[in-house]
Amino acid sequence: MKRKLLIGPKLYIALMFIFFYLPILVTMFFSFNSSKSLTGFSGFSFRWYRKLVTDNNILSAVYVSVSIALIATLVSTILGTLTSIGLSKSKRVIREWLLNVNNVPIMNPEIVTAIGMMILFTSARMERGYITMLLAHIAFCTPYVIVSVYPKVRTMDHNLADVAMDLGATPYQALIKVILPMLKPGIFAGMLLAFTMSIDDFVISYFVTGNGVSNISIIVYNMTKRTNPTINALSTILILIVVVILILVEVIPKQVRKKRSRQMVMENVKPGIRKKAVIAGGFVATCIVVFFCINSFMNLNHKKVLRVYNSGEYVDMELIERFEQENDCRVVYETFDTNETMYTKLQSGSRYDVLVTSDYMIERLMKEKYLKKINWTKISNRDKIIPELLDNNFDKGNNYTIPYYWGTVGILYNKNTVSAKDLQQGWDILKNKKYKGKIYMYDSERDSFMVALKSLGFSMNTDNKKELQAAYRWLMKQNETMNPVYVGDDVIDNMISENKDMAVVYSGDGAYVIAENKNMDFFVPAQGSNVWTDAMVVTKYCSNTDLAYKFMDFFLQEDVAIQNTRYIGYDSAVKSAYEYYRDKEYAGNAGCAPDTSNPKNEEFRYQEKEIKEYCAELWTKVKSH
Repeated sequence: MKRKLLIGPKLYIALMFIFFYLPILVTMFFSFNSSKSLTGFSGFSFRWYRKLVTDNNILSAVYVSVSIALIATLVSTILGTLTSIGLSKSKRVIREWLLNVNNVPIMNPEIVTAIGMMILFTSARMERGYITMLLAHIAFCTPYVIVSVYPKVRTMDHNLADVAMDLGATPYQALIKVILPMLKPGIFAGMLLAFTMSIDDFVISYFVTGNGVSNISIIVYNMTKRTNPTINALSTILILIVVVILILVEVIPKQVRKKRSRQMVMENVKPGIRKKAVIAGGFVATCIVVFFCINSFMNLNHKKVLRVYNSGEYVDMELIERFEQENDCRVVYETFDTNETMYTKLQSGSRYDVLVTSDYMIERLMKEKYLKKINWTKISNRDKIIPELLDNNFDKGNNYTIPYYWGTVGILYNKNTVSAKDLQQGWDILKNKKYKGKIYMYDSERDSFMVALKSLGFSMNTDNKKELQAAYRWLMKQNETMNPVYVGDDVIDNMISENKDMAVVYSGDGAYVIAENKNMDFFVPAQGSNVWTDAMVVTKYCSNTDLAYKFMDFFLQEDVAIQNTRYIGYDSAVKSAYEYYRDKEYAGNAGCAPDTSNPKNEEFRYQEKEIKEYCAELWTKVKSH
């Protein structure tokens, strides 16, 4: 007896398409949102499209992605096709061995391939940038072409090439007119796969690039650190381009079939004329590319260069452009996602002039003699820095650091759902069962352990394993009883949308959320918290010290600091800019302002390797519970 389907096949198909395309439609819908919110539509606007077309970083990333994808596709297709043909003529042992080797980069985790290529380029003393990214893309695209073309080669009748040569064709003519047409489906499949893999790649590109060269994936990844709807606009344009290409692929063949007479005319054109036309077109295209490359080189070669390495979305790029214009120089600006990623790239041999990083990482770099001492006589705006930031524990006397931004960690909460009386519990409110399932914890090992250690009355920089074990039990119990959600920067939009009652956040993020949603407030428990400082430092490899000092001094100017703070949202080290936002822009959000008066507040200090690994092991257990 046949069983009836609970849902008809058409409905199944409809649900499948909704599952696939609803996220795309939502992305396109919010690209026209007038506000930054990614969940609440506040009005129709082309705001993010205007910002997109004026953002030189994004336009440069599009150029890098497309050009590398096209070149890598072309080269890998040629290499993969010729290799496949060559394998078919090889001995069985060699053929099987090479095919197995070819499968290694396909099955290998991307991060392993990325680290391997980064070490290779470093060992070869190749300066990372466009060329290294292109070589890496060719390397990982070629195996996919081989996998697509080789099965077609195996099914091909190899006697046809021999017959063609017996009839007078040269080996080259046999390849072009006999073999390649038979392999065309496999070649096109490999070509499309190579292009897709290249333009979509992030992990390998991230580790092999340098000199400010970023593709679309890297730019989008950096944007996700803060709420940035420009991503939606960029994604929408890319989606529309793909749709147009698909339509053309469907429409053009039909038009060609309708106009066979024109096709017959083209077939009658002498092969020599067609060949000359192709060569001429290729020559013109090559000349145009070479012209633009030479023009760009001539425009940039005479300028002074400053290499800056900073966290993603941690500077207003308009200010970088302004600095370049004022000093007739070029800033090679690169970004990282975490301090640990930055350290890995430094260890791999990457060289920068100026770094912007956090207190505990600066302490580590100081111990490893990676930094130059600051010549404060070249910093004209020193008196504009908040005095308390010039007296920190990780760099006494600020011999190596110039403060950039600072803040603290606290609890962002909904005033309508969290009672003022419960707030008196401090960090322990995060274990109050009244708020079970309504809490966001920051997905950070050190910040989460800080919460537990402060709640227990310990120092957040403790290296006492008994105290760390107590903090681990605190976090495990919270995980078991409260069902917290561990999140990253997406906490901002989630709290604006009031998806949870409370969240552990940085003060700058708290101020931004409160500015967007007046139902939110922020407080730092009296038990103490982390008061962090990010600072600008000069590396021992700095090749243009004067320009580096001008760059750091530039970001201490009042107007620059105000504009940069408007973009970033955190608290500036420049006293006037900090007070401006505290008293005017974020008036009423004084609780978000960093506070150094509480003696229980601390700065993160550098962890020794043994303690760091111990904490990482405990944190893994908490997350996997």
